[in-house]
Amino acid sequence: MGRLFGTDGVRGVANDELTPKLAMELGQAGAYVLTKENAHKPTIIVGCDTRISGGMLANALMAGICSVGANAVYVGVVPTPAVAYLTRAYGVDAGVVISASHNPVEFNGIKFFNSEGYKLSDELEDEIEALIHNGMEGVTFPTGKDVGKVKYRMDASEDYITFARNSVNVDLTGMRMVVDCAEGASYYTAIETLRELGADVVPIHANPDGTNINDKCGSTHMEELMRRVVEEKAVVGLAFDGDADRLLAVDEQGNMVDGDQLMAICGNYMKSQGKLKKDTIVATVMSNLGFFLMGEEKGITIEKTKVGDRYVLEHMKEIGANIGGEQSGHIIFLDENTTGDGLLSALHLLEVMVKTKKPLSELAKVMEVLPQALINAKVPNDKKESYMEYPEIAKAIEELERKFAGKGRVLIRPSGTEPLVRVMIEGKDQKVIEEEAKKLADLIMKTIA
Repeated sequence: MGRLFGTDGVRGVANDELTPKLAMELGQAGAYVLTKENAHKPTIIVGCDTRISGGMLANALMAGICSVGANAVYVGVVPTPAVAYLTRAYGVDAGVVISASHNPVEFNGIKFFNSEGYKLSDELEDEIEALIHNGMEGVTFPTGKDVGKVKYRMDASEDYITFARNSVNVDLTGMRMVVDCAEGASYYTAIETLRELGADVVPIHANPDGTNINDKCGSTHMEELMRRVVEEKAVVGLAFDGDADRLLAVDEQGNMVDGDQLMAICGNYMKSQGKLKKDTIVATVMSNLGFFLMGEEKGITIEKTKVGDRYVLEHMKEIGANIGGEQSGHIIFLDENTTGDGLLSALHLLEVMVKTKKPLSELAKVMEVLPQALINAKVPNDKKESYMEYPEIAKAIEELERKFAGKGRVLIRPSGTEPLVRVMIEGKDQKVIEEEAKKLADLIMKTIA
């Protein structure tokens, strides 16, 4: 059996790979591992995104939590970063989010936070996984008054809104913006926060029905938002993903502004205010080459990690940085929250726009985005890590690296959450890099059948 935990919790098709039985076992093992040092009766917060399978999995998970003697607090539909914040704010022992982030509706996932609101280390995940594989050996299941109970708390969204509003000092009065909530967890919290700060908000995809999450909308499908910003004569467009831990933006001319550009804009502003710790931003190997060149030009150190916001966060903590993230829009502002937070990212971006009085199109020029082609090769999940073991693939990659050496770069990596190998090439000529990326992705799919 492969490892249950990927780069972002346990993911799979709900009721197929991620069954209620597995959710219950994760509740049992997670509650046991995360609270076994506690002398008191532990409490774990549980929240979910808008997927139809969320209630099914949340109830199974909470049954597991209660069956080992811990209490569960269900906070309903809230963004992933809200659970990270509320875990700390409510002083509980752990938090769990039921979400598959930007993935389609049939997927779901289970992600744990420790008592400080941080994602779990590989070691803790391995411990949880080992317990499940060993049939909960050594875990006691209490009876009678020692069984855990479920409490329902419906004020959590308001507490998160208050936190977000107080985190960034910005007045948005008169700013017209189009906000795409991806039919996901930000449909209430983001719109309400921005309106309370004075913004003139045009919401789109903010009517979740359980089945439409991420469906041709949100940060993975920006076309409609780009069009609407221009039509509405808005100064900015904001796009969240299903669980609202990501943000991408659109400038007033309808151009997309990605996570690298957002970090460059916010990082440079923080530096000008003396608030960029160590004059450093932490990014991943997938960040655009133009982002690293911007760092050299502006006197900002860009530290690189492997892909996954958890690795960005680990490195930020290690070196004492306070901003880091990914091109995809996961941006961590560590002074305020312990995970990627789309709403906080939006507020920081809007703060720069308000304080500098510059349009987003001008702010985005802080870095030149070099052409990039990213093609996904769909492969069996159990073979995605071993792509270099196929001689024809290894040879093709080596030839590509030789071809682009000094004029760009080639990056091939398995996805942490999906059955994919991602092929990314950067260079000067968009047409050439797209052709080469597609050719390699086709070879990988054909070879790893």
